[in-house]
Amino acid sequence: MSRIGKQPITVPAGVKIDISGQMITVTGKKGKLVRTIQPEVEVVCDGNIININNKTEGKTVNAFRGLTRSLVNNMVVGVEEGFKKVLLIEGVGYKANVAGNNLTLNVGYSSPVEFAVPSDVTASIEGNNRIVLESIDKELLGLIAAKIRQVRKPEPYKGKGIRYEGEHIVRKVGKSGSKK
Repeated sequence: MSRIGKQPITVPAGVKIDISGQMITVTGKKGKLVRTIQPEVEVVCDGNIININNKTEGKTVNAFRGLTRSLVNNMVVGVEEGFKKVLLIEGVGYKANVAGNNLTLNVGYSSPVEFAVPSDVTASIEGNNRIVLESIDKELLGLIAAKIRQVRKPEPYKGKGIRYEGEHIVRKVGKSGSKK
């Protein structure tokens, strides 16, 4: 039984919801998001409250209901406040630069890695080792952050690499730490 799907979504002032068939459009001060929802669920807007209802009963339909509720809620929060992810670069000589929509990463390879950031995501650098990504689309933001992290994952011995802010890297003991 979906508990998340049963919770109503409160729409803040200044956010406009437009539902036409299976398409939902959310417009706010930060931008506009459009999504096609599953045909098994329906989105009902009553004033400033959005409810997600099942068209039929079933386990998978309940899962779609909870998923749809989370996606619509992320759309509403995104156009109102936006989302932010911070990546940290750790290592001697590791750094990043932004020029337009291109992110240049110097992370220990023989040549710098060029990463094209989509126009929906804003990238900025604080210092040399802190990448701040901002977007109204939470799904796209997480995907781009994961792809940037994939360029050089943190290694377990010294922790060098690209990691999320607040991510805990489990460190291993090197050879000198294992004495008999």
